[in-house]
Amino acid sequence: METPQLPALRSYHSWIANETLEDYSLRYAATSFRRWSPFVIANTALGGISFLALEAIGGAITLSYGFANAFPAILVTCLFVFVTSLPIAYYSSRYNIDMDLLTRGAGFGYIGSTITSLIYATFTFIFFALEGVIMAQALNLFADVPLVLGYVISSVVIIPITFMGVTLISKLQLLSQPIWIALHLTPFAYILLAHPDTLDEWAAFVGSDMGSEGFNFLAFGSAIGVLCALSIQIGEQVDYLRFLPDKTRENRFRWWAAVVAAGPGWIVVGGFKILCGSLLAVLAIQAGLSRSTALEPIHMYIIAYQYVSTDPRIVLALAAVFVLISQVKINVTNAYAGSLAWSNFFSRVTHYHPGRVVWLVFNILISLLLMLLGIFQTLELVLAVYSIIAAAWIGSIFADLAILKPLGISPAYPEFRRAYLYNFNPVGCGSMALASFVALVCFSGVLGVMMQAYAAPIAFATALVSAVAIGIATKGRYYLARPPVDLPAAKLDANLCAICGVTYERSDMVHCTFYEQPICSLCCSLDSHCHDVCKSPGGGLESSRYFGQTLPHMRDKIAPRMGQRLLKVAGVLFALAVIAGGVFLLTYRLIEPGSEQPHLANGQLLLRVFLALLPLLGIGAWWIVLSQESRELAERDLVASLEKLRQTQRDLASNERLAAIGQITATVSHELRNPLGTLVTSADVLRRSLKSADEPVLSELQRLQRNAWRCVRIIEDLLDFSRRHALTLTPILIDRWVAQQVAEQDNARPIQLELAAGCRISADGERLRQAFCNVLANAVQACEGNADNAVITVSTRCEADSAIICVADNGAGMSRETAARVFEPLFSTKAFGVGLGMPLVKRIVEQHGGSVLIESEQGAGTRVSIVLPRAGAASS
Repeated sequence: METPQLPALRSYHSWIANETLEDYSLRYAATSFRRWSPFVIANTALGGISFLALEAIGGAITLSYGFANAFPAILVTCLFVFVTSLPIAYYSSRYNIDMDLLTRGAGFGYIGSTITSLIYATFTFIFFALEGVIMAQALNLFADVPLVLGYVISSVVIIPITFMGVTLISKLQLLSQPIWIALHLTPFAYILLAHPDTLDEWAAFVGSDMGSEGFNFLAFGSAIGVLCALSIQIGEQVDYLRFLPDKTRENRFRWWAAVVAAGPGWIVVGGFKILCGSLLAVLAIQAGLSRSTALEPIHMYIIAYQYVSTDPRIVLALAAVFVLISQVKINVTNAYAGSLAWSNFFSRVTHYHPGRVVWLVFNILISLLLMLLGIFQTLELVLAVYSIIAAAWIGSIFADLAILKPLGISPAYPEFRRAYLYNFNPVGCGSMALASFVALVCFSGVLGVMMQAYAAPIAFATALVSAVAIGIATKGRYYLARPPVDLPAAKLDANLCAICGVTYERSDMVHCTFYEQPICSLCCSLDSHCHDVCKSPGGGLESSRYFGQTLPHMRDKIAPRMGQRLLKVAGVLFALAVIAGGVFLLTYRLIEPGSEQPHLANGQLLLRVFLALLPLLGIGAWWIVLSQESRELAERDLVASLEKLRQTQRDLASNERLAAIGQITATVSHELRNPLGTLVTSADVLRRSLKSADEPVLSELQRLQRNAWRCVRIIEDLLDFSRRHALTLTPILIDRWVAQQVAEQDNARPIQLELAAGCRISADGERLRQAFCNVLANAVQACEGNADNAVITVSTRCEADSAIICVADNGAGMSRETAARVFEPLFSTKAFGVGLGMPLVKRIVEQHGGSVLIESEQGAGTRVSIVLPRAGAASS
């Protein structure tokens, strides 16, 4: 029996321990935390639809491809996003998990979903950067704030709001929503009522990339390719929808209304905003603005508010206020979603979780870097490439949720806990990889301009079809590595995590086979000692190492865990390079070019300094990783030391118990042996002298004598167990010896022999006979209740340097708790047992340098294996 490991207690710092800040990142949203009404959650989720990148996207595709192509592309994309987002919104709301946890159970696996976490994080910081640029443009135009300083302001102002998580974000959205709606709808109401002719001008607009008017399949596909990037927005919606209360009979209509409105329904509002941007971009071009200026939302809404007022100051003020409110509303959502995505990504890559707030700042720093790089000027290209990956991801998830789950191929619920998931599931990972590759080949143009234009729809269709095909081919076997284990409801501490010591809800707990205790899903994710033992076929620690059992000769020449170490170094180096690059780029943008020092020279100088720093950053990254590994090694050493201490304590307690047994045995044998001997002799004398007595008298005398002898044997067993016998080792041919011992047994039922060892052992024959006979006697007694069908099999075999004697029966078997205690002295389940038989077997076998293994199932029988060191091979 393997001894469960002693868990190293973990205590999270105040940021992580405070769920008001952490918002159950990396885990199921607890019922106790979901205290908001469906309306508040829906309003909070819809508050993020204020992002003005929608207007910029609508304007960009209209100016490029014309109204005749942009308008149908917007309608088709809105329908596509609504349909694909509905199952995602439902499953997230139903099971209270965010986009990453949903992706894990929807065909990607525990590690496979880190890829999508990285894609999702990319979506959040790309759109944060786009919205930050729009906000900086408004500050520059309204208050003459330099653009670079505006980038910094638009980034920093988001941190304190997002710091408090959904608690403060929901209040912000609730207060700002009426103002935002009024400011947004007012100019369009004036346009429609006072100048309806502008709609005709809008509908007649021909894009700059069009050779002629009218619908064009190539332009239509190109517009869809840009718009498909918006499909990932559902991830930000479900980051809030997971906090919906449980659906009940009383709230089911409000619950469904919130799921539909704030889930797929976001595209209804979003589609309207895209059309608004399309209209305003056309009006801006007709007002004489350049294309780049016309695509800036601040200038779009200046044009819009000119229909409301003729005072330039009022127009500028209204436009600036609207843009600023919109950007704060959306960027708190982008930053919040990004912090969750980075938390999920790095917690699995590094087994370390410093808290959501740390990744919040990290996400905003990357966004600031993109602002300084001028991402707004490459909007269409960035979104066209990103939409391919987004469409492939959504296609794989949609295939699982909408097709494979209803067909029963994948589990009916999305399992997110590490302990029950494979690291990679070919359904999601394989289909997304294939779809991304095919679509990127199409986008490169090697298959023609039409395939290039429709790369995003091709990615979705390929992912959908391949995910269903892989799921059916594999029969869904890669969804669950092992069936989820229900925690015992009878135990009051079943929901208490054995590692962090905090009580969580049952849905957030797992049964850890490494520690043999319940732990929470976050501690399960961060544990670096178990190496996924619970999911390895053999259940052993060595079978689940990172490099497995392949290429043994090559692995011997590589430092342990080198692959994981290099990944960590690459991740840390990337983070350091992003920070350093941001600092240098910020410095570069702040340098005022002068006559003596051209701007280009400043850039070259800073680039050279940055490149010179990269080796130092690499050394720093390596040092950080080694420091973390040193900490992990110290933790492992501590765990090992604690386990050795616990084993020493058990051995000490056992030795003390044995010493007590020895002292008691010596006293009992001294005081009782003579009286018991007298009692046995007297009973025998009485039995012989009362030969003519009635049967009841003789029966009672025989029972008295039998029990007196039983007491004598108990004393002898206690004396034998408390003594240490020296072994007299002789060579024994194991098969012949076992056959002889079985033949000497006086058993009513036959014992089957399967002797195939063919080797010798060095053993004390008498002591080993005592151990073997005890095991055999237990097997016979276990079969007493199944006399007609009882089967006892004694077998021998050799494995490597060991000889194994197995005694198997199909008797009553033992429960797991009983099997764990069979080697405890004085523990017995028999009415007349002393509880020294199996402890004596274990001691004798261990004196021979061997071990005893027990496999038992209640109601199915028991198998006891005596493993002894082999002396050498021989023929029978």
